Amino acid sequence: MSLRRSGPPPQTGTPGPDPASVAAVQKMLREARNGKPGKESFVRRLMTHPVRAVPVAFLLVIMIGTALLMLPAARTDGGSEGFLPAAFTAVSAVCVTGLITVDTATFWTPLGQGIILGLIQVGGFGIMTLATLLALLVRKSIGLRGQLVAQSETHTLNLGDVRAVLLRVAKIMLSFEAAAALILTTRFWIAYDQNPATALWHGIFHAISAFNNAGFSVYSDNLIGFAEDPWIITPICLAIIAGGLGFPVIIQLTRGELAPKYWSIHLRLTIYGTLLLLAAGTALFAAFEWNRNETLGQLSPTGKILGSFAGSVFPRTAGFNSIDYGVAAPETLMVTNILMFIGGGSAGTAGGIKITTFLVLGFAIWNEVRGRDQVTIAHRSISSSSQRQALSVALLGIAAVIAGTMLLLMFTDYGLEKVLFESISAFATVGLSTGITYHLPPAAQWVLMALMFTGRIGTVAVASALALSAHPRLYRLPEERPIIG
Repeated sequence: MSLRRSGPPPQTGTPGPDPASVAAVQKMLREARNGKPGKESFVRRLMTHPVRAVPVAFLLVIMIGTALLMLPAARTDGGSEGFLPAAFTAVSAVCVTGLITVDTATFWTPLGQGIILGLIQVGGFGIMTLATLLALLVRKSIGLRGQLVAQSETHTLNLGDVRAVLLRVAKIMLSFEAAAALILTTRFWIAYDQNPATALWHGIFHAISAFNNAGFSVYSDNLIGFAEDPWIITPICLAIIAGGLGFPVIIQLTRGELAPKYWSIHLRLTIYGTLLLLAAGTALFAAFEWNRNETLGQLSPTGKILGSFAGSVFPRTAGFNSIDYGVAAPETLMVTNILMFIGGGSAGTAGGIKITTFLVLGFAIWNEVRGRDQVTIAHRSISSSSQRQALSVALLGIAAVIAGTMLLLMFTDYGLEKVLFESISAFATVGLSTGITYHLPPAAQWVLMALMFTGRIGTVAVASALALSAHPRLYRLPEERPIIG
């Protein structure tokens, strides 16, 4: 007969650690690491998440740019205008928009123009690198199988190759800018009797402004004086298109993957979408403005073709103008609104909701009309999460434009047509205007600054945040179908 002991077995050896003591020690270690008892450092919490770090970094650059532009040596008037022109110009430059409340050619000294150019370069380089690195981070978070698929599809770099990403972006950016600057400098020097130093400065300024899709110019009438000069308009347009394609597209093309059968879905959507929008925009711009004396009517046939092509390129999203949009036809303004809102390629210097977002939604509608339960593009299916992200970015963009338009209508006396154009131009970081930006009250200028910052940072941050926060459910709820339409 065996006796069975009731209760827990007797303790032998050294007793295990008390859970409460372990928790207390861990808490003390956290407090010592963060420097504040019981609280994690605010800066640490802010900067540890990349989606939060992006807008903070850009705000810091804007603040530095504003301080530099407030220097008396940066202004021809010695700084009597105060804080607002400097802040507006800094936001517009860092967000590579191009909207201005003061004339860049006459209000700012060469030092001020140099500061603006530096802000444009920092803003454009920052957007390309941050958007690319965030895209890599999103890809890194989708799991091993998803990474392998993404790697084979996109042929891009790994997340660990941060240094390589930065160097390649810088190399690509400087190469395109140098090529455009060489052509523009030569043209300014030979055809417009500028001395070599002035020609070089104007060439570099417009090349950097073009590749970064900024739209700033050192001429008071922007590019209207060069409307019929293909040696000025064409290199600027090509630089704008190159910057707007985005780093992932450029790197694939420079690797020799020119045959469409090797293209990823992102590359296909960006290239074909860009060509489609350029062709449609050029045709519609020519149809509405060809015989109007206020815009293209008095130009030569070559000038009209060049002006129509520029009218399709500039809204996506450079902000240069070779015509006066204040006298453009309403139909032209509507087409320009659409081009501005769509924008250019992802992980590039262009703004808007991006071509891929627009086309993914278009294919989703097309497949729904055809009764297909799966969205397919070039024999590849598009995940439902990508469709939801595209829908979210587009709807948030529409909401931002609506809110900005309503506020501008409240703060100004301008009509809906001009205010809507201004609002879309700011959100899409284009920089085109019908001429009302100079006359806006301070409250309206703050609205445009908020739209520029939201449009430049918001679409990247929102898309990345949605992708990073996606967690698959391990269960499905019962379905119910509400009445749609």
